[in-house]
Amino acid sequence: MNQYLIYSIGFLAQILFSSRMILQWIISEKNKKVINPVLFWEISLLASFLLFVYGYLRHDFSIMLGQSITYYIYIRNIQLQNDWTKIPTFLRWFILIFPAFIVWYGYNNNVIDVDHLFKNENIPQWLLFLGIFSQILFTFRFIYQWIYSEKIKSSVLPMGFWVISLIGSVLIFIYAIIRKDPVLFVGNAMGLVVYSRNIIIIRKDVKLKA
Repeated sequence: MNQYLIYSIGFLAQILFSSRMILQWIISEKNKKVINPVLFWEISLLASFLLFVYGYLRHDFSIMLGQSITYYIYIRNIQLQNDWTKIPTFLRWFILIFPAFIVWYGYNNNVIDVDHLFKNENIPQWLLFLGIFSQILFTFRFIYQWIYSEKIKSSVLPMGFWVISLIGSVLIFIYAIIRKDPVLFVGNAMGLVVYSRNIIIIRKDVKLKA
């Protein structure tokens, strides 16, 4: 596939990821506390869909791994905000089975080769593991957020989410520089600013309530 098209898919995904963070940031600044709008999760889901496709087309296992997990957490948060049933039934089913179908199709048509994914000649082994570790850590922020939200039966973005986001973003930023991946670089450069700002907002809100 044309490399320009592949990069376009990746950049579109990162633009959407960045726009959701900017949207959440603006709303939070306006309300002087961290707000979690349902549109944040809907944009996240669309961006994750595109970035999963980007990772598949680039044969980048670390990207696919991270997106395959967070993808379903985005869906769960939409459910917690009672907006999932507003999506047409056929589209909901497509969204649910898409990642699994892509992996199944690719594996059975020799597009995805596990050995190739783990031994990509364009990615040194240590760098691949850095990417995987970074994505796992970055993904853990949503697992943490999911568990926290399930516990209180409401979709929220707690302090731990932003701290893990910041650490994971720094590692992915390093990975992107070494990997020379402009898509990951641009996306995480914006994230570093937004994650830091949300941590500051929460700290100020806690001090005001103290």
